[in-house]
Amino acid sequence: MQFQPKTTGMWHRRAWMQASTAALATSFSAPAAWAQFKVEISGVGATQVPLALVPFRDEGSAPQPVSALIRADLERSGLFKVLTAAGPTDESGLPAYAALRSQGADAIVAGSITRLADGRYDVRYKLWDVVKGQDMGGQSYAVPAADLRLAAHKIADAIYERLTGDKGVFATRIAYITKGGGKYALRITDADGEGGQVALTSPEPIISPAWSPDGRELAYVSFELGKAIVWIQETSTGQRRQLANYKGSNSAPAFSPDGRELAVTLSRTGGSQIYLVGRDGGNLRRVTQSLAIDTEPAFSPDGKSLYFVSDRGGSPQIYRQATSGGGADRVTFSGNYNISPAISPDGKTLAFVQRQGGAFRVMTMDLATGQAQTISDTSDDESPSFAPNGRLIIYATRVQGREVLMTSTLDGKIKSRLLTSGLDIREPVWGPFGR
Repeated sequence: MQFQPKTTGMWHRRAWMQASTAALATSFSAPAAWAQFKVEISGVGATQVPLALVPFRDEGSAPQPVSALIRADLERSGLFKVLTAAGPTDESGLPAYAALRSQGADAIVAGSITRLADGRYDVRYKLWDVVKGQDMGGQSYAVPAADLRLAAHKIADAIYERLTGDKGVFATRIAYITKGGGKYALRITDADGEGGQVALTSPEPIISPAWSPDGRELAYVSFELGKAIVWIQETSTGQRRQLANYKGSNSAPAFSPDGRELAVTLSRTGGSQIYLVGRDGGNLRRVTQSLAIDTEPAFSPDGKSLYFVSDRGGSPQIYRQATSGGGADRVTFSGNYNISPAISPDGKTLAFVQRQGGAFRVMTMDLATGQAQTISDTSDDESPSFAPNGRLIIYATRVQGREVLMTSTLDGKIKSRLLTSGLDIREPVWGPFGR
Protein backbone atom coordinates (compact mmCIF):
# COMPACT_ATOMS: atom_id res chain seq x y z
CA MET A 1 0.00 0.00 0.00
CA GLN A 2 1.45 3.34 -1.01
CA PHE A 3 0.63 6.53 0.81
CA GLN A 4 -0.53 9.66 -0.93
CA PRO A 5 0.19 13.03 0.65
CA LYS A 6 -2.62 15.37 1.52
CA THR A 7 -3.17 18.53 -0.46
CA THR A 8 -4.17 21.99 0.67
CA GLY A 9 -5.88 23.79 -2.18
CA MET A 10 -3.22 24.00 -4.89
CA TRP A 11 -0.46 22.87 -2.52
CA HIS A 12 0.78 19.29 -2.72
CA ARG A 13 3.14 17.47 -0.39
CA ARG A 14 6.64 18.18 -1.58
CA ALA A 15 7.73 14.66 -2.57
CA TRP A 16 4.63 14.09 -4.71
CA MET A 17 3.97 17.22 -6.76
CA GLN A 18 3.48 16.69 -10.49
CA ALA A 19 5.70 18.55 -12.92
CA SER A 20 4.57 21.14 -15.42
CA THR A 21 6.45 23.16 -18.01
CA ALA A 22 7.11 26.91 -17.95
CA ALA A 23 9.81 29.54 -18.09
CA LEU A 24 11.48 30.86 -14.95
CA ALA A 25 12.00 34.43 -13.79
CA THR A 26 14.43 35.40 -11.05
CA SER A 27 14.72 38.52 -8.94
CA PHE A 28 17.07 38.21 -6.01
CA SER A 29 17.74 41.69 -4.69
CA ALA A 30 14.23 43.14 -4.69
CA PRO A 31 12.84 43.72 -1.17
CA ALA A 32 9.67 41.89 -0.25
CA ALA A 33 7.54 45.00 0.06
CA TRP A 34 4.41 42.86 0.25
CA ALA A 35 5.48 41.27 3.52
CA GLN A 36 4.09 43.50 6.20
CA PHE A 37 3.61 40.89 8.88
CA LYS A 38 1.62 41.40 12.02
CA VAL A 39 2.57 39.23 14.98
CA GLU A 40 -0.18 37.82 17.17
CA ILE A 41 0.96 36.02 20.31
CA SER A 42 -1.22 33.61 22.29
CA GLY A 43 -0.60 31.69 25.49
CA VAL A 44 1.38 32.33 28.64
CA GLY A 45 4.55 30.56 29.68
CA ALA A 46 4.92 28.97 33.10
CA THR A 47 7.86 31.25 33.93
CA GLN A 48 8.36 34.64 32.30
CA VAL A 49 11.00 37.26 33.09
CA PRO A 50 9.32 40.62 33.77
CA LEU A 51 11.40 43.05 31.71
CA ALA A 52 10.86 46.81 31.52
CA LEU A 53 11.65 48.22 28.07
CA VAL A 54 11.98 51.99 27.73
CA PRO A 55 11.42 53.47 24.23
CA PHE A 56 14.82 54.37 22.83
CA ARG A 57 15.70 58.06 22.86
CA ASP A 58 15.18 59.74 19.46
CA GLU A 59 14.05 56.53 17.79
CA GLY A 60 11.14 58.43 16.25
CA SER A 61 13.59 59.96 13.78
CA ALA A 62 14.77 56.52 12.59
CA PRO A 63 13.02 54.59 9.79
CA GLN A 64 12.53 51.50 12.00
CA PRO A 65 10.84 51.22 15.44
CA VAL A 66 13.81 49.58 17.13
CA SER A 67 12.42 49.19 20.64
CA ALA A 68 9.12 47.84 19.28
CA LEU A 69 11.02 45.22 17.29
CA ILE A 70 12.99 44.22 20.38
CA ARG A 71 9.75 43.94 22.35
CA ALA A 72 8.07 41.77 19.70
CA ASP A 73 11.11 39.45 19.52
CA LEU A 74 11.27 38.90 23.26
CA GLU A 75 7.52 38.40 23.65
CA ARG A 76 7.47 35.91 20.76
CA SER A 77 9.96 33.72 22.63
CA GLY A 78 7.40 33.17 25.39
CA LEU A 79 10.03 33.74 28.08
CA PHE A 80 9.49 37.44 28.74
CA LYS A 81 6.70 39.61 30.03
CA VAL A 82 7.63 43.03 28.67
CA LEU A 83 6.49 45.89 30.90
CA THR A 84 6.06 49.58 30.23
CA ALA A 85 7.73 51.41 33.09
CA ALA A 86 9.50 54.66 33.81
CA GLY A 87 13.25 54.40 33.50
CA PRO A 88 16.38 56.19 32.33
CA THR A 89 15.97 58.17 29.11
CA ASP A 90 18.83 56.29 27.47
CA GLU A 91 21.77 53.94 28.11
CA SER A 92 23.72 56.60 29.99
CA GLY A 93 21.18 56.97 32.78
CA LEU A 94 20.72 55.10 36.05
CA PRO A 95 17.51 53.17 36.85
CA ALA A 96 15.49 53.83 39.99
CA TYR A 97 15.82 50.26 41.17
CA ALA A 98 13.44 50.45 44.14
CA ALA A 99 10.66 51.98 42.05
CA LEU A 100 11.14 49.38 39.32
CA ARG A 101 11.09 46.53 41.83
CA SER A 102 7.79 47.87 43.17
CA GLN A 103 6.41 47.69 39.63
CA GLY A 104 7.42 44.05 39.35
CA ALA A 105 10.36 44.43 36.95
CA ASP A 106 13.34 42.08 37.24
CA ALA A 107 15.35 43.83 34.52
CA ILE A 108 15.23 46.98 32.41
CA VAL A 109 16.54 48.02 28.99
CA ALA A 110 17.06 51.55 27.69
CA GLY A 111 18.89 52.95 24.71
CA SER A 112 19.21 55.61 22.05
CA ILE A 113 19.42 56.11 18.29
CA THR A 114 21.56 58.87 16.78
CA ARG A 115 22.00 59.64 13.10
CA LEU A 116 25.66 60.03 12.20
CA ALA A 117 27.18 62.49 9.73
CA ASP A 118 27.71 59.76 7.13
CA GLY A 119 24.02 58.80 7.21
CA ARG A 120 24.38 55.72 9.36
CA TYR A 121 22.61 55.28 12.70
CA ASP A 122 24.35 54.73 16.03
CA VAL A 123 22.17 52.33 18.03
CA ARG A 124 23.06 51.90 21.71
CA TYR A 125 21.48 50.01 24.57
CA LYS A 126 22.15 48.92 28.13
CA LEU A 127 20.62 46.19 30.31
CA TRP A 128 20.29 46.38 34.09
CA ASP A 129 19.46 43.70 36.67
CA VAL A 130 16.79 45.38 38.80
CA VAL A 131 16.72 42.68 41.49
CA LYS A 132 20.47 42.91 42.16
CA GLY A 133 20.79 46.57 41.25
CA GLN A 134 23.57 45.82 38.75
CA ASP A 135 24.64 47.05 35.33
CA MET A 136 24.62 44.01 32.99
CA GLY A 137 26.36 45.78 30.12
CA GLY A 138 25.34 46.90 26.67
CA GLN A 139 26.62 47.52 23.19
CA SER A 140 26.51 49.93 20.27
CA TYR A 141 25.98 49.33 16.54
CA ALA A 142 26.74 51.82 13.75
CA VAL A 143 24.57 50.63 10.87
CA PRO A 144 23.02 51.93 7.65
CA ALA A 145 19.27 52.46 7.69
CA ALA A 146 18.77 49.14 5.88
CA ASP A 147 20.32 47.28 8.83
CA LEU A 148 18.32 48.86 11.64
CA ARG A 149 16.01 45.84 11.83
CA LEU A 150 19.02 43.54 12.09
CA ALA A 151 20.49 45.73 14.85
CA ALA A 152 17.20 45.45 16.77
CA HIS A 153 17.21 41.67 16.40
CA LYS A 154 20.83 41.48 17.58
CA ILE A 155 19.99 43.53 20.66
CA ALA A 156 17.06 41.20 21.40
CA ASP A 157 19.41 38.24 20.99
CA ALA A 158 21.91 39.75 23.42
CA ILE A 159 19.20 40.43 26.02
CA TYR A 160 17.76 36.94 25.57
CA GLU A 161 21.15 35.28 26.02
CA ARG A 162 22.13 37.44 28.99
CA LEU A 163 18.92 36.67 30.87
CA THR A 164 18.33 33.03 29.88
CA GLY A 165 21.79 31.63 29.15
CA ASP A 166 20.62 30.38 25.73
CA LYS A 167 21.59 31.89 22.40
CA GLY A 168 18.89 34.02 20.78
CA VAL A 169 17.58 33.41 17.27
CA PHE A 170 15.96 36.74 16.41
CA ALA A 171 18.77 37.76 14.03
CA THR A 172 18.51 34.50 12.09
CA ARG A 173 16.51 34.04 8.89
CA ILE A 174 13.74 31.83 7.58
CA ALA A 175 12.96 30.72 4.05
CA TYR A 176 9.54 29.73 2.77
CA ILE A 177 7.44 29.44 -0.38
CA THR A 178 4.52 31.65 -1.36
CA LYS A 179 1.96 31.36 -4.13
CA GLY A 180 -0.09 34.25 -5.44
CA GLY A 181 -0.87 36.03 -8.67
CA GLY A 182 -0.07 32.92 -10.65
CA LYS A 183 3.52 32.77 -9.39
CA TYR A 184 5.49 30.81 -6.85
CA ALA A 185 8.24 32.58 -4.91
CA LEU A 186 11.07 31.45 -2.66
CA ARG A 187 11.47 34.12 0.01
CA ILE A 188 14.14 34.77 2.62
CA THR A 189 13.20 36.98 5.58
CA ASP A 190 14.13 37.78 9.14
CA ALA A 191 12.93 35.29 11.72
CA ASP A 192 9.86 37.44 12.35
CA GLY A 193 8.82 37.12 8.70
CA GLU A 194 9.69 40.66 7.65
CA GLY A 195 12.60 42.52 6.08
CA GLY A 196 13.23 39.98 3.38
CA GLN A 197 14.01 39.41 -0.24
CA VAL A 198 12.69 37.29 -3.07
CA ALA A 199 15.28 34.68 -3.99
CA LEU A 200 13.40 33.13 -6.89
CA THR A 201 10.06 33.43 -8.71
CA SER A 202 8.47 31.04 -11.17
CA PRO A 203 5.07 30.29 -12.70
CA GLU A 204 5.79 26.65 -11.87
CA PRO A 205 6.01 25.12 -8.39
CA ILE A 206 9.01 25.62 -6.11
CA ILE A 207 9.09 23.29 -3.10
CA SER A 208 11.27 21.85 -0.33
CA PRO A 209 13.68 24.67 0.60
CA ALA A 210 16.62 23.57 2.78
CA TRP A 211 19.40 25.69 4.31
CA SER A 212 23.08 24.84 4.17
CA PRO A 213 24.69 24.70 7.64
CA ASP A 214 26.53 28.00 7.07
CA GLY A 215 23.45 29.81 5.73
CA ARG A 216 25.18 30.69 2.47
CA GLU A 217 23.09 28.41 0.25
CA LEU A 218 19.57 27.12 -0.16
CA ALA A 219 18.65 23.87 -1.84
CA TYR A 220 15.17 23.50 -3.29
CA VAL A 221 13.12 21.71 -5.92
CA SER A 222 11.91 23.55 -9.02
CA PHE A 223 9.57 22.30 -11.75
CA GLU A 224 10.62 24.93 -14.32
CA LEU A 225 12.01 22.37 -16.78
CA GLY A 226 8.96 20.13 -16.78
CA LYS A 227 10.06 17.80 -13.97
CA ALA A 228 11.24 17.95 -10.37
CA ILE A 229 14.93 18.98 -10.26
CA VAL A 230 17.01 19.82 -7.18
CA TRP A 231 18.92 23.12 -7.31
CA ILE A 232 21.39 24.85 -4.98
CA GLN A 233 21.41 28.66 -4.88
CA GLU A 234 23.74 31.12 -3.17
CA THR A 235 21.79 33.40 -0.84
CA SER A 236 24.02 36.44 -1.37
CA THR A 237 24.34 36.44 -5.16
CA GLY A 238 21.44 34.37 -6.46
CA GLN A 239 23.80 32.19 -8.50
CA ARG A 240 22.53 28.63 -8.73
CA ARG A 241 23.33 25.24 -10.15
CA GLN A 242 21.58 21.91 -10.66
CA LEU A 243 22.38 19.32 -8.00
CA ALA A 244 20.16 16.40 -9.05
CA ASN A 245 18.51 15.96 -12.44
CA TYR A 246 18.21 12.23 -12.84
CA LYS A 247 15.61 10.20 -14.68
CA GLY A 248 12.32 10.41 -12.84
CA SER A 249 11.69 12.70 -9.88
CA ASN A 250 14.37 14.47 -7.82
CA SER A 251 13.07 15.84 -4.53
CA ALA A 252 13.31 16.56 -0.79
CA PRO A 253 16.92 17.84 -0.41
CA ALA A 254 18.54 18.04 3.04
CA PHE A 255 22.08 19.23 3.80
CA SER A 256 24.32 17.15 6.02
CA PRO A 257 25.49 18.91 9.22
CA ASP A 258 28.99 19.43 7.74
CA GLY A 259 27.56 20.75 4.47
CA ARG A 260 29.59 18.32 2.33
CA GLU A 261 26.69 16.32 0.97
CA LEU A 262 22.92 16.27 0.72
CA ALA A 263 20.28 13.60 1.12
CA VAL A 264 17.77 13.57 -1.74
CA THR A 265 14.85 11.42 -2.81
CA LEU A 266 15.22 9.99 -6.33
CA SER A 267 13.01 7.72 -8.43
CA ARG A 268 15.75 7.00 -10.97
CA THR A 269 15.28 3.22 -10.62
CA GLY A 270 11.51 3.28 -10.37
CA GLY A 271 10.46 3.69 -6.73
CA SER A 272 11.33 6.67 -4.55
CA GLN A 273 14.45 5.98 -2.50
CA ILE A 274 16.90 8.11 -0.52
CA TYR A 275 20.41 8.82 -1.80
CA LEU A 276 23.40 10.83 -0.64
CA VAL A 277 25.11 13.14 -3.12
CA GLY A 278 28.08 15.47 -2.78
CA ARG A 279 27.28 19.19 -2.75
CA ASP A 280 29.02 19.37 -6.15
CA GLY A 281 26.61 16.75 -7.54
CA GLY A 282 29.07 13.87 -7.47
CA ASN A 283 29.52 10.68 -5.43
CA LEU A 284 25.90 9.54 -5.63
CA ARG A 285 25.17 6.71 -3.19
CA ARG A 286 21.89 4.95 -2.40
CA VAL A 287 21.04 4.72 1.30
CA THR A 288 17.61 3.06 1.58
CA GLN A 289 16.93 -0.31 -0.03
CA SER A 290 13.21 -1.00 0.03
CA LEU A 291 10.28 -1.59 -2.30
CA ALA A 292 8.34 1.15 -0.50
CA ILE A 293 8.27 4.92 -0.89
CA ASP A 294 11.12 6.41 1.18
CA THR A 295 11.25 10.21 1.26
CA GLU A 296 11.64 13.41 3.31
CA PRO A 297 15.11 12.68 4.76
CA ALA A 298 16.42 14.69 7.70
CA PHE A 299 19.93 14.30 9.18
CA SER A 300 20.62 13.75 12.85
CA PRO A 301 22.83 16.53 14.28
CA ASP A 302 25.90 14.25 14.26
CA GLY A 303 25.31 13.34 10.62
CA LYS A 304 25.41 9.61 11.35
CA SER A 305 21.71 8.90 10.88
CA LEU A 306 18.84 9.84 8.61
CA TYR A 307 15.23 10.17 9.70
CA PHE A 308 12.77 9.69 6.84
CA VAL A 309 9.20 8.77 5.93
CA SER A 310 8.36 5.35 4.53
CA ASP A 311 5.19 3.35 3.92
CA ARG A 312 7.07 0.04 4.16
CA GLY A 313 4.86 -0.96 7.09
CA GLY A 314 1.62 -0.21 5.25
CA SER A 315 1.17 3.43 6.25
CA PRO A 316 3.51 6.42 6.29
CA GLN A 317 5.68 6.39 9.41
CA ILE A 318 9.03 7.87 10.41
CA TYR A 319 12.10 5.64 10.43
CA ARG A 320 15.77 6.06 11.31
CA GLN A 321 18.70 4.53 9.47
CA ALA A 322 22.47 4.96 9.56
CA THR A 323 23.85 7.01 6.68
CA SER A 324 26.30 4.17 6.10
CA GLY A 325 23.36 1.89 5.26
CA GLY A 326 21.90 -1.17 6.96
CA GLY A 327 18.47 -1.71 8.43
CA ALA A 328 15.96 0.98 9.39
CA ASP A 329 14.26 1.29 12.76
CA ARG A 330 10.72 2.59 13.07
CA VAL A 331 10.47 5.71 15.26
CA THR A 332 6.76 6.65 15.30
CA PHE A 333 4.11 4.21 16.49
CA SER A 334 1.23 6.44 17.59
CA GLY A 335 -1.20 7.14 14.75
CA ASN A 336 -1.29 5.64 11.25
CA TYR A 337 0.02 8.66 9.30
CA ASN A 338 3.17 10.48 10.43
CA ILE A 339 5.26 12.57 8.02
CA SER A 340 7.67 15.55 7.72
CA PRO A 341 10.33 14.74 10.34
CA ALA A 342 12.54 17.49 11.79
CA ILE A 343 15.20 16.93 14.44
CA SER A 344 16.11 19.43 17.16
CA PRO A 345 19.69 20.76 17.16
CA ASP A 346 20.51 18.70 20.27
CA GLY A 347 19.10 15.54 18.68
CA LYS A 348 16.68 14.92 21.55
CA THR A 349 13.34 15.94 20.03
CA LEU A 350 11.53 14.93 16.85
CA ALA A 351 8.92 17.23 15.33
CA PHE A 352 6.55 15.82 12.72
CA VAL A 353 3.04 16.07 11.31
CA GLN A 354 0.41 13.52 12.32
CA ARG A 355 -2.97 12.95 10.74
CA GLN A 356 -5.63 12.87 13.41
CA GLY A 357 -8.95 12.02 11.78
CA GLY A 358 -9.27 14.65 9.08
CA ALA A 359 -6.78 17.04 10.71
CA PHE A 360 -3.02 17.35 10.25
CA ARG A 361 -1.25 18.59 13.39
CA VAL A 362 2.35 19.27 14.43
CA MET A 363 3.65 16.92 17.12
CA THR A 364 6.83 16.72 19.15
CA MET A 365 8.35 13.53 20.51
CA ASP A 366 11.02 12.93 23.13
CA LEU A 367 13.27 10.50 21.27
CA ALA A 368 14.58 8.97 24.48
CA THR A 369 11.16 8.04 25.86
CA GLY A 370 8.97 7.98 22.76
CA GLN A 371 6.52 10.30 24.52
CA ALA A 372 4.71 12.48 21.97
CA GLN A 373 2.42 15.48 22.31
CA THR A 374 0.36 17.64 19.99
CA ILE A 375 1.60 21.22 20.04
CA SER A 376 -0.78 22.85 17.56
CA ASP A 377 -4.41 23.82 17.92
CA THR A 378 -4.95 24.08 14.17
CA SER A 379 -5.87 21.32 11.73
CA ASP A 380 -3.95 21.87 8.51
CA ASP A 381 -0.29 22.01 9.61
CA GLU A 382 2.80 21.15 7.61
CA SER A 383 6.59 21.39 7.48
CA PRO A 384 7.79 21.91 11.07
CA SER A 385 11.33 23.29 11.41
CA PHE A 386 13.38 23.95 14.56
CA ALA A 387 15.01 27.26 15.42
CA PRO A 388 18.80 26.85 15.63
CA ASN A 389 18.70 27.12 19.45
CA GLY A 390 16.08 24.37 19.59
CA ARG A 391 13.63 26.45 21.63
CA LEU A 392 11.01 27.23 18.97
CA ILE A 393 9.41 25.50 16.00
CA ILE A 394 8.05 27.21 12.90
CA TYR A 395 5.43 25.59 10.69
CA ALA A 396 2.82 26.47 8.07
CA THR A 397 -0.88 26.13 8.73
CA ARG A 398 -4.27 27.51 7.84
CA VAL A 399 -6.23 29.82 10.12
CA GLN A 400 -9.71 31.05 9.19
CA GLY A 401 -9.17 29.95 5.62
CA ARG A 402 -5.84 31.76 5.20
CA GLU A 403 -2.31 30.39 4.95
CA VAL A 404 -0.07 31.59 7.80
CA LEU A 405 3.24 30.88 9.46
CA MET A 406 3.18 29.94 13.12
CA THR A 407 5.94 29.68 15.69
CA SER A 408 5.50 27.67 18.85
CA THR A 409 7.42 26.68 21.92
CA LEU A 410 8.15 22.95 22.08
CA ASP A 411 5.31 22.38 24.55
CA GLY A 412 2.84 24.35 22.42
CA LYS A 413 2.04 26.81 25.21
CA ILE A 414 3.24 29.96 23.45
CA LYS A 415 2.36 30.55 19.81
CA SER A 416 2.97 33.49 17.49
CA ARG A 417 1.03 33.87 14.29
CA LEU A 418 2.67 35.73 11.43
CA LEU A 419 -0.10 37.10 9.24
CA THR A 420 -0.04 38.19 5.61
CA SER A 421 -2.71 39.23 3.17
CA GLY A 422 -3.44 37.59 -0.15
CA LEU A 423 -0.64 35.02 -0.54
CA ASP A 424 -0.54 31.34 0.34
CA ILE A 425 2.47 30.44 2.50
CA ARG A 426 4.07 27.02 2.69
CA GLU A 427 7.12 25.03 3.78
CA PRO A 428 9.00 27.32 6.16
CA VAL A 429 12.52 26.32 7.15
CA TRP A 430 14.53 28.06 9.87
CA GLY A 431 18.07 29.04 8.95
CA PRO A 432 21.23 28.60 11.03
CA PHE A 433 22.92 31.13 13.29
CA GLY A 434 24.74 33.86 11.39
CA ARG A 435 23.73 35.80 8.28
